[in-house]
Amino acid sequence: MSIIFVVGLLILNVVDCQGVGKGAPGQAAPGSALGQEIQYPALHCRKHTAKVTDYGAVGDGKTLNTKAFNAAIANLSKMAGDGGVQLIVPPGKWLTGSFNLTSYFTLFLHKGAVILGAQEESEWPRLPPLPSYGLGRDAPGGRFSSLIFGTNLTDVVITGHNGTLDGQGEVWWKKFKADKMDATRPYMIEFLYSDNIQISNITLLNSPSWNIHPTYCSNVLIQGVTVLAPTNSPNTDGINPDSCLNTRIEDSYIVSGDDCIAVKSGWDEYGIKFGMPTKNLTIKRVTCISPDSALIALGSEMSGGIQNVRAEDITAINTQAGIRIKTAVGRGAYVKDIYAKRFTMKTMDYVFRVSGDYGDHPGNKFDPKAMPEVSNINFSDMVADNVTISGKMVGIDGNKFTGICISNVTINLSAKPKELQWNCTNIDGVTSKVTPKACDLLPEKEIVCPYPTDKLPLESLELKTCILPMNMLAAI
Repeated sequence: MSIIFVVGLLILNVVDCQGVGKGAPGQAAPGSALGQEIQYPALHCRKHTAKVTDYGAVGDGKTLNTKAFNAAIANLSKMAGDGGVQLIVPPGKWLTGSFNLTSYFTLFLHKGAVILGAQEESEWPRLPPLPSYGLGRDAPGGRFSSLIFGTNLTDVVITGHNGTLDGQGEVWWKKFKADKMDATRPYMIEFLYSDNIQISNITLLNSPSWNIHPTYCSNVLIQGVTVLAPTNSPNTDGINPDSCLNTRIEDSYIVSGDDCIAVKSGWDEYGIKFGMPTKNLTIKRVTCISPDSALIALGSEMSGGIQNVRAEDITAINTQAGIRIKTAVGRGAYVKDIYAKRFTMKTMDYVFRVSGDYGDHPGNKFDPKAMPEVSNINFSDMVADNVTISGKMVGIDGNKFTGICISNVTINLSAKPKELQWNCTNIDGVTSKVTPKACDLLPEKEIVCPYPTDKLPLESLELKTCILPMNMLAAI
């Protein structure tokens, strides 16, 4: 299948700062000429600016620039408390290992800038497993640091004019498939214990594993990103908010070898003990292609809880499932207050899929009495074409999944659909105006499934318009 992408810079909910006086650092002054500067939307503008070439970086795709990135960030961090700092990555191919960001910081990738992930394991520091997971996902030991990493940060922006992060993940995929990993593969972007994070207007290619992984974070905006990986690449999830409060994902395009968006909160007894849910998540205007996985997955690592997820105006093409809930005995916690509307899906194995038997435990010490609660799940106003199975919804014996509501959904079947269109066990709910008719456990009732009308905290966020002088963006 050939895919043609047209990717532009998306500027949404931007505050016009043209009226701000010259004394405001980094903001556009009155009468700014578009030909003399580049403007971009961000949480905050920055007073101090440098280019990575100022620290000896060479953008030839061959020179290793890990020391240059680290030196640039270390030096800029000294000024971060004085109006913030930004590091510009000009056009070129900038080979580097993992590097850590700092607070009050913007990383700006200019058009034509490509950050290449080094392929030597020595360029990726090793970290202990996440406390809510207990073990690594690829191997029992620790994990490699992400290409771009940060912990205990405040006010961090990764943005650009559609610059690129290329993880060069094939070498990692081969090691994983050959069972040669002794630690979990690196992700592309990961923040831990951080607040006020923006990731926008960049492209991510060929991640070794997950692409964007905010964890134990709050107030996270992910906007206008393109994520591309071969559809047979292992575990290249697009965006995985993990034990996060107040996350907004919008206007993004994802082609993945795994779930396009996977909502998580810890794994079995480790996640239960850590006890940090993912809560208040909005997902809008996202397009997904993932033939072997889900458009939006809730779980399977959900042992801290998942609550108040709202998804609307979503498109899935050639994707295994729409929204999929994945959990199991031993997970504990809950997936509840889930709302989804206005989905368009084309060429799907499943439209609705709920799996209470997902398994995949970190060991044999999970609590068999830790049952997950799945309740108040609402789907409405959806159209799906070329579908093999309308719904497979499987709860847990003695632990029904309840409050499932599906309304105004039209499913057009493929040329060779499964004879059993709805496979339901251990669930309870209702449907209204659903075609094909749902299973007996989801009886027909005149109802419109609810979707909240209030706004979640991050939905009212407005970005500032920041500027970069053209002389900071000259090609090297």
